[in-house]
Amino acid sequence: MIELKYQTPPEWAETVMNDFDAFLSDHAAAEKKASGMAMSMLSHYPDRKSVVKAMTDLAIEELIHFKQVLKLITARGQQLGRDQKDPYIHELRALFRRGTDVFFLDRLLIAGVIEARGYERFSLIAHALEPGKEKELYWQIARSEEKHANLFVELALEYFDENTVYTRLEEILNAEAEICRKLPFRAALH
Repeated sequence: MIELKYQTPPEWAETVMNDFDAFLSDHAAAEKKASGMAMSMLSHYPDRKSVVKAMTDLAIEELIHFKQVLKLITARGQQLGRDQKDPYIHELRALFRRGTDVFFLDRLLIAGVIEARGYERFSLIAHALEPGKEKELYWQIARSEEKHANLFVELALEYFDENTVYTRLEEILNAEAEICRKLPFRAALH
């Protein structure tokens, strides 16, 4: 598992729980975008069989999560909101390097870090929720995010040497921690 350099404080979960409907809308958008990212990666790297298979499975799984969150939104009498710009993702995108191989490596590792952050934060939400279906769903989604984080690192190790992968991962984790420290808490995943 990727070891994050910044631990989200409990106050973040309090912020989310105070406006859970807004969080659900943001979460649905994040799942939709994650599915689209997976489709984009398999389209950009059709010659990398492991990526194509993994991203096909990931795209489907993320869409299933989207459907599950949409069901929660509907059950709460709410409707799906418009997608909003995610400042966390915007900041992470600035870390991408130019060049075919390094860009590919960065895409894999940044996706892995995003999934690791999702694992951490969905676990916090699952812990904060009252016992019931929502709590169970968030534990399930958290476990999926953990699996996805590991998947992206495994893919990176398939295409790049271990030293290159772990050196760059460390750089990304340090940068991601700084991004998290400076962003205000809001009723959103990031």
